[in-house]
Amino acid sequence: MSTLRDLAEEHTGLGPADIDQLHRLAGDWQLLSDLSFADLLLWVPVRSDGGPRSFLCVAQVRPVTAPTAYQDDQVGKIVGGPEVAHLDIAFTQGRIWREGDPVWYGDTPARHEAIPVRRYGPVEPDTYPEVIAVIGRDTNLSTARTPSQLELNYLTTADDLAQMVSDGTFPPPRVPGETTSAPRVGDGLIRLDAAGKVTYASPNAQSAYRRLGFNAHLVGEEMAMLFSRVAADPLEGNDASERILAALRGESPPRQEVEARGATVLMRALPLLPAGVPIGALVLVRDVTEVRRRDRALMTKDATIREIHHRVKNNLQTVAALLRLQARRVDMPEAKTALEESVRRVASIALVHETLSMSSDEAVEFDGILDRVATAATEVAATEMSVKMRREGTFGVLPAEIATSLVMVLNEILINAVEHGFGEEGEGPLPESAEVVVTVHRFRKQLHVTVADNGRGLPDDFSPDAGGRLGLQIVRALATGELRGTIELRNRAGGGTEAVLVVPLGKR
Repeated sequence: MSTLRDLAEEHTGLGPADIDQLHRLAGDWQLLSDLSFADLLLWVPVRSDGGPRSFLCVAQVRPVTAPTAYQDDQVGKIVGGPEVAHLDIAFTQGRIWREGDPVWYGDTPARHEAIPVRRYGPVEPDTYPEVIAVIGRDTNLSTARTPSQLELNYLTTADDLAQMVSDGTFPPPRVPGETTSAPRVGDGLIRLDAAGKVTYASPNAQSAYRRLGFNAHLVGEEMAMLFSRVAADPLEGNDASERILAALRGESPPRQEVEARGATVLMRALPLLPAGVPIGALVLVRDVTEVRRRDRALMTKDATIREIHHRVKNNLQTVAALLRLQARRVDMPEAKTALEESVRRVASIALVHETLSMSSDEAVEFDGILDRVATAATEVAATEMSVKMRREGTFGVLPAEIATSLVMVLNEILINAVEHGFGEEGEGPLPESAEVVVTVHRFRKQLHVTVADNGRGLPDDFSPDAGGRLGLQIVRALATGELRGTIELRNRAGGGTEAVLVVPLGKR
């Protein structure tokens, strides 16, 4: 299914700004649909060669508060002729169309309305913005009955918002970084008059304020003052009060959460400006106490996990320090070398836990870890040549279970590349400038890593399956066991050695 933007760009002459406005409308119009108890269809005129105007449906929303009038999706449908006469009148005359008899969609009777969508923004005095689209508001009449007080307030508010759409003042500009998911009409609705007093509060809204400690009825209360009285934090209460007053002035303030007595209520205030006249505000509220309790529990869990990684890192650094002290007291060269290698291995694992201690999840940015390991390899390797380390490509974010083993493997490979490729021991000439290049890329859910040097290369009698050094045994065990990948050591074309490591990145 094509998106709103795809359909508008393909079939209409609307510019990017107009399409962005239609996207904002589609992000906020669930509110209008629920208040209207009606389906909303967004129609835009399609390009024509001078014939009768046709309209294309680019978006659709169904009400949560009432049965839908359309069982089938209407997006992408192009209609014309008498079927869209009401849309053409609203588009041409720039007014809300409510005339006409009910129509039938199969066995479902429905009432047609058409609301022009004007371009949002400032206009010249005594003029109206250009109409860029039409909202078809179609109500399922099969369950028509005498409306309750709640439904009457919903419909009255819906008519005010429909007039604001026609005026070009709804939806308001979106606050950067703010989502449009909550609160909804059914979560709790409060209507204010021009003085800021509550004229209607839905049962869910009344319940939300009872959670905050306000047990009286909301009708007749001055909403701005009420927030100052119930909020646990006076600054938070004053901020919420100011947002209510801003909505009464015709502004569209961002949403805010108010806490009191262990409860949390999310509040959104919208101005009501039909025909440009401020008549009050619409306040949507939602009790998000349980949601915030779970958020705090997750934050506590994350903080605990980070603290564990921090302590593991400290313990590993302590172990490395003890091994380093022991190495200084050992006289046997073989034992001293073994202890120093153990220090490097422990330190490389500590790097992963140090990164995890600063992360919000069990994943790490591996590029920084590798760069630090590569730098350490050139500093501690037993070689008199200055070896340049270079990385091509990026590892990106890796899960901790892969990162811990991978850093051990790469640490051993880099140490071996420096010591055996450019060390004093070995046969063959040395290059004028020593370089080790780590190349990495992702391909089909696999991580491909190549560590190549321009050193002496592998000896003629080298066998990867032979006993060999402990470092090579660690590399093979981790690469094929923990990482479930493959490792290949070979001579490089043009001289030197390269190690090719392939690691699967799927679920483990």
